Order: sequence, then structure tokens, then C-alpha cells
Amino acid sequence: MLQTFLPLFFMTFGICLFIVLMQFLWRYIDDMVGKGLDIPVLGEMLFYAALSLVPMALPLSILLASLMTFGNLGERLELLAMKSAGISLVHIMRPLIITLFFISIGAFFFQNNVTPISQVKLYTLLSSMRQKSPELDIPEGAFCNEIAGYNLYVKQKDKKTGLLRDIMIYDYSHGFEQATVIVADSGRLKTAANKLFLVLTLYNGESFQNLKEQKNSVNKKQEAVPYRRETFATREILIEFDANFTRLDDSYMQNQYVGKGLKELQSSIDSMTVRLDSIKNVNAQAVITSSYKKTLGIPSTPVTTTKQTSSGDKNSQDNISNLQEETEEKKPVIVMNYDSLYQAQTPATQSALLSRAITDVDGLKSNYFFNAAILGDDAYRMRRHFTEWHRKFTVPFACIVFFFIGAPLGAIIRKGGLGMPVVISVVLFIFYYIIDNIGFKMARDGIWDAWEGMWLSSAILTPLGIFLTYKAVNDSVILNGDTYINAIKNLFGKRSGRNIIRKEVIILTPDYKEITEKIDKLTALAQQFLQNNKRWRPYFSFWKQGNRDHTVSEISDLMEDIIEETSNSDQNLILNKLMDYPILKGYNIHSPLSGFWGILLGLILPIGIPFYLIAMYKRRFLIHDIKVIWKTNKELKYLINENLETQAI
Repeated sequence: MLQTFLPLFFMTFGICLFIVLMQFLWRYIDDMVGKGLDIPVLGEMLFYAALSLVPMALPLSILLASLMTFGNLGERLELLAMKSAGISLVHIMRPLIITLFFISIGAFFFQNNVTPISQVKLYTLLSSMRQKSPELDIPEGAFCNEIAGYNLYVKQKDKKTGLLRDIMIYDYSHGFEQATVIVADSGRLKTAANKLFLVLTLYNGESFQNLKEQKNSVNKKQEAVPYRRETFATREILIEFDANFTRLDDSYMQNQYVGKGLKELQSSIDSMTVRLDSIKNVNAQAVITSSYKKTLGIPSTPVTTTKQTSSGDKNSQDNISNLQEETEEKKPVIVMNYDSLYQAQTPATQSALLSRAITDVDGLKSNYFFNAAILGDDAYRMRRHFTEWHRKFTVPFACIVFFFIGAPLGAIIRKGGLGMPVVISVVLFIFYYIIDNIGFKMARDGIWDAWEGMWLSSAILTPLGIFLTYKAVNDSVILNGDTYINAIKNLFGKRSGRNIIRKEVIILTPDYKEITEKIDKLTALAQQFLQNNKRWRPYFSFWKQGNRDHTVSEISDLMEDIIEETSNSDQNLILNKLMDYPILKGYNIHSPLSGFWGILLGLILPIGIPFYLIAMYKRRFLIHDIKVIWKTNKELKYLINENLETQAI
């Protein structure tokens, strides 16, 4: 099993890692293109990105590899041969379960120790790339504003010599009021050796510059604005343009949640929890102290009473120096009616009081909004730490869950290769990715708790893995379309028919007289059932009786007995008539409980009423089938009697 699984696992892991890496490149392609980055820098970025994307590619590769492994075994009938030898599916999966257990442990340590370092390096490198100036590429026939403070127009470029023709430059590096316009027939642009400056050499041109800063110092009055015009044969302009790649420091990203392991995350969560609690307490006290509703108290002189112990007591020697003081302080409370105080003031005073109150309320409102914003930022950072803490465990657990989905599913569909397994794996992984993102965003935004959002996908996929494993162990057919078609037909009352074929060799000749007696008994039971079930059964009678209807069970058993005995007949008309009998097994028209517990369950109306309505809906089909049995009995008895008369003649 390991020789079959491990090569497929490494192959699918490489494919999945390449796919998610390409998705990463498409996402950040704008930050890399046109920057003139060296190959070692790009290679380093791809290396750190691949390490950071391992947790995403690992579950998908396990799902695909397990699907292909057991699909190939099923397609080559090797899985069937092992089951025929008495080896159960769980026993076949045991080596891979142990292997996946160690892979999950390795994924946890990788997620805890390697991923934080790779993410710090990756995001630091991406930030450095974003801050790097783009590689200068001056287009033809359009203005280029990639140089800060300059707008450059080139009509034509000579690709062989690099000569620029018909150049127009707008220099507003000293402000728009002192803009300089330069026009030249041709020129060349090159980068300095230290890549900190651009050297622009112009030939045969003119420059125009406003001199608006010159004013008349005598009358302080602005006169006509002079300008300067300069004609040159050759002119060099030095422009600041940093084209070097400067790597940022990693210390900033190391303090973020992406750069912390499990221990550091827990330490940060504890410290942030204490800080948030203290800020909330301070804000709560500020709200209480700034409340407009206060109680004014005036302290009074304390009243002191003294009690002295009796001198005749035997223990008075120990209590002579001890005095019991009882102090009662009473502060009279003054209740003030603010409405009456306000009405007693003059209109001007009332207006001033209202203005002051509005100002105080606006100040409090601004203060509360500011405090709420600070708390919101701190709470957001703490939630991101919580989500990252849970992600250390959800990824290894997802690897196990995907194995228990892929391996049983491969054993069921029995299709190997890269066709059907890839389609199923992609669909399941997209479903997992959507659910995981929903849970993550719910936890990140504080709508759900962090553990609820981060474990949402695992909670949904785990029952699926258990169900598929159970079905695969029991060799259940869950991907056969006929199974679901028959279930839909049964729901709408279209039962599957019988298929009875004439036997070429008949060992036991049917006893038609005995069969006729059984048919008469079956007809009597059918008539009795139809007379007793003309209407719907009352609601509480349905829940009180419960269990299975014994009359229906007796009818079904007797009918199957008649069909089994009569199927040995050599008459085609009789065999064809047997196929008209319906199949009564599968009707669930009884309550799960009876007696007191059944009535108690029926009182729970959200459960009882739907269950009762479904049972009565199926009961209609049952009554129809009983009528078909009664009719078929008459026709079958007639055919048997004719056959007996023919044999007698």
C-alpha cells in the first residue's frame, strides 16, 4: 500500500503546490513586473511562497492521492481480491492511516515552526518589491510620468542606438509656479553607476522657465511675470531616481501574527486580553463618572457609642483594655429635580445651559467613538491571533479528514488515473475552501468565536468522511444512479416492479390447490385492511399505536410466499400475472415510539406533525397497493382454475 500511495502522494503534492503557486503569482504579478528585479530575488520570493503555501497544497494532495490509490486498486480488481481473501477495508487502510498520522504531526510542526519564518520573509520581500521604483520604460508618442516631478514626451525611439527624438519635458520638481519646459531635437537617457540618478543628455534644444518669484520690492505690487529662455546645443540634466532594490527589515513582520508560533501567539493573546480588559474597565469607570445622574450627599458628625465590659466577670482581666466602638455615619440625601431647576432660570440662562449640554454631549460622543475605534483595532488584532492559533491545528486535522474522504470514495467509484479523481478532488476542495473562508471571515470580523469559525470546515467534512468510510466498509452503492432514481420513484408512489423469468428446469411442481387457499386468505386480509383503513388514522392514535402494522407485515409475507411457490409454474400467463404484485417492503408508515413515549413525542409538534403527514402520505400509496393485491388475487386465481381445468381435461 505504501509503495502505491507514496509515489502518487509526492506527485500530486508537487502538482498541487505548483497550481497554488501559480495562483499566488497571478495575485502579486503587478508587484513584480517592470521592477527590474534580479533572478535571485525572484527565486527567493518563489521559494518562500512555496513554503508558505504548503499547508494549502497538502490536504488537496492527500485527497487526490488517496482517491487515485484506491481508485486504481478498485479498477484493477486488486481491492476486490483483498476483500475476497478476508481482509477488511479498514485493515487495508491501516498502513496509510499510520502514515497519515505522522504526516499530520509533521504538518503541525511545519505550520508552527517553518511557516512563520517563511511568511515573515515572504511578506517582507513583497513589501520591499512594492517600494522599489519601476524599471523606467519611456513609451513612444505618449507622456511618461514615472519620474517624480517630471513629465516626459518622446515622439520616436531608435531601438538600435537608443537615441530619443523630438523630446518635450515638463519639469515641475520645484513646484507648478516655477515649471520649466524643455524642448530638444534628440537626447539619450541612462542610469548612473550607483543607480541613484538618471542622466538625461539633450541635444539642440530650448528651455523656458517662469520667474514668478521676482516682485517689485518698492511698491510691493506684482508686475508682468518675466520668464527665462535658454538655447543650448548640449545639456545634461541629473534627476534623482533610486533604481536599487532595498530590502526592508524583518523585525516589523516578526511582531505580527503571521510571524509567531503557538507559544508566541498564546503569550500575545494573554497580554492583549489583559490590556483590553483594563481599557474596558477604565472606559466603564469613565462612563459612570461622567453620567449626568448623581447623588449629592452632605456628611454629618459621626455618632459614637461605647460599651464597657463588666468588672465582675472572670475574664475581665483580658477585656479591660478592649472597648467596642460602633460608629454610624448618616449622610442625608438631597434629591434634585433638574426640570424644575431648569424652568426656574431665565431664557438666556436656559439657552446657555442647552448649548453647554450639547457641547458636552458632542465631546462625550467623540470620545466614545475614539475609544471604540481603539478597542476595535485591538480586538481585531487579537482575533487574528486567535485565528492563526487555531489554524495550527485545523490544517493537520484537515489532512486526516481528507484521507478518510478520498480513500473510501476511491474504493467506491473504482476509477483510477487523473480523470474522475481530479474532478472529484477539485469539487470537494473548492467546497472546503469556500466553507473555510466563510468561517475564517466570520471569526476575523468577530461575528463568531474564533474556534467556531476556524473549525467550521472540519465540522462539516468530518461527518462526510465518517459516512463514506461506513459505506465503503459495508460495500454500499452510493454513486449508482438507479439507487437515487428508485428512491425518488418511491417518494412519489412509483414502486419498482418485479421481474419473474420462467425456469428452464422445474424441480418442485407448484401445488395449485394450496396456492389457491393462500390466495383466498390473502384476499381476506386485504379486504380486512381496506375496511379498517378507509380514512386517515387520527393523530394521537397514530402516535399511541406506533411500531409496525402487523396486518401489512402478514400480507407482505403471505404474498411473497405465494409468489415464491407459483414462480415454479410453467405457464407464461401465470408468471406474467405474478409480476403485477407490488412490493410492500420499505413503507415507513408507523411512528418510531408507542404508548406514553409515542404520545409524548407527538406532543412535540415541530417533529410530530411532519412525521405524521409523511406517514399518511405514504399510507395512501399503501392502500393503493393493497387494492392492486386484491385485484391481482382474483385474476391469478382465475388463471390457476383455468389451468387446473385444462389439466383435468
